[in-house]
Amino acid sequence: MNYLAHLHLGGDQPAQLLGSLYGDFVKGPLAGQWPAEIEAGIRLHRRIDAFTDSHALIHSAKTRFPSERRRMAGVLLDVFFDHCLARDWGRFSGEPLEHFTQRVYGVLGRTPGLPERLARIAPRMAAQDWLGSYRDFEVLQDVVAGMSRRLSRPSLLDGAWEELERLYEPLSDDFREFYPELQDFARNPPKSMDGPA
Repeated sequence: MNYLAHLHLGGDQPAQLLGSLYGDFVKGPLAGQWPAEIEAGIRLHRRIDAFTDSHALIHSAKTRFPSERRRMAGVLLDVFFDHCLARDWGRFSGEPLEHFTQRVYGVLGRTPGLPERLARIAPRMAAQDWLGSYRDFEVLQDVVAGMSRRLSRPSLLDGAWEELERLYEPLSDDFREFYPELQDFARNPPKSMDGPA
């Protein structure tokens, strides 16, 4: 799951929203560096990732990609599923997407001491409305290009957007089947999936 899904699944309170995002920027054991509510959000983020990575529906969705793309299929699914969530937002939330994203950007803008990399990108995230822009499938072309620039082997993503375009309907079906299960899991994640504290 990518930023939007983690934020949607992690809870509505500011500390929960922060923890949902910090999960992508804070690595290793949690040792009280962050407030308890934020660390709880980071732990939930990690449980959601573990549940997603091990789920049969996700394994099946990855096999839709050509074999040479499988190594990158997980990150492509992450961004595609954020597109699906933004596109179908009204099915999963009573709060308009624009209100939700502005609330997230407001929390980020008011929070001092964000993790370093998040602090660098948060102003751009808000100014360019990264979260809301995922509603437009064409935006994924730019997202995939940006991901490619950050890889040591950019060619790993050559043609990936065209594959997402070709697989649009079956991957959308995968999302519609998987996301309600993920919502149920996020509401009641088993403690056994906590991993390192």
